[in-house]
Amino acid sequence: MAETTDLRYPIGKHQFEGPATFAQREHWMTEIEEAPNRLEAAVKGLSDAQLDTPYREGGWTVRQVVHHLADSHMNAYIRTRLALTEDAPAIKTYNQGRWAELADAKTAPIDFSLSLFRGLHARWALLLRSLGADDFARTVMHPERGRMTLDQSLALYAWHGRHHVAHITSLRERMGWV
Repeated sequence: MAETTDLRYPIGKHQFEGPATFAQREHWMTEIEEAPNRLEAAVKGLSDAQLDTPYREGGWTVRQVVHHLADSHMNAYIRTRLALTEDAPAIKTYNQGRWAELADAKTAPIDFSLSLFRGLHARWALLLRSLGADDFARTVMHPERGRMTLDQSLALYAWHGRHHVAHITSLRERMGWV
C-alpha cells in the first residue's frame, strides 16, 4: 500500500481483497516473521525521551506503540489458535486505548515487549507455516468485524505490524532522529 500524509495511517488503511492466493499468504507470513526485526530497527538507539514522544499529536508514544504491538499480536496469536481448535469461536475484543494507558504500557522498558514480540512471532510463524490452505479458511466470530477467516486475520496483522513500525519510522524522519 502506498504511503499517505495522514499520520494515523502512514501506509494507508488496511484493505483485504480476497480470496487470498498462495503467494499473498506467503508474503504475509514472511511479514509476520520479519516484524520483530523491523520493530527493533525502528526503535534502535532511541532515548527514553524519544520513546516517550507521541508519534503524532494526540497519539501514543513510541513506547506505547511497542507495547501495543506485543499486546495486539498476542491476542491475534491466541485467536489463531482458537480458530484452529474450535468451530467459529466467538472472540473477545479489548479496549486498546485503555490498555495503552496502563502503567506497564506507559513506563515499562521496551525490551520487555521486544523480547515478547520476537518469541511470539517465532511461534506464530511456525504455526502459520504448518497450515494447509483449508486451515486458512477457518474462522472466528469477531464482535465488531463479524466472521473472519485466518486469511483475513493474517493479512490484517501483517499490515498492522508495518502500520505501527511506520508510525515510529515516520516520526524518526520528521524529528531528524535517523
